[in-house]
Amino acid sequence: MDIKTASALRRLRLVSAPEAVSFLLLLVCSVLKRTTDFNAVPVMGAVHGVLFVLYVIFWLDAWNRAKWGVGRAALYFVLSVLPTGGFFAERKLKREAEDAVIATRARKEGVVNA
Repeated sequence: MDIKTASALRRLRLVSAPEAVSFLLLLVCSVLKRTTDFNAVPVMGAVHGVLFVLYVIFWLDAWNRAKWGVGRAALYFVLSVLPTGGFFAERKLKREAEDAVIATRARKEGVVNA
């Protein structure tokens, strides 16, 4: 894995958890708006919107650079629209990056011919 691909995956991983947190907070704010006088939906909506747009941009970059198949790319997109999916995406991307580092080191040491 080259440095640009690793960077794209890292950016996607770093924005996935905050995007999930903002989604959950937006849901809480929506409930509070309906049940109390507290209305933070405009603020949380804007924060979540920015983070979601960043997620989609980084997702497209990672899909392009990592040469994912349609299934894997669709999985990461579906995880972005589920309330806690960003946490799963972050964990899966971290595992994927660690596996790539291990494979690269093994290739450099001549352990495998991949």
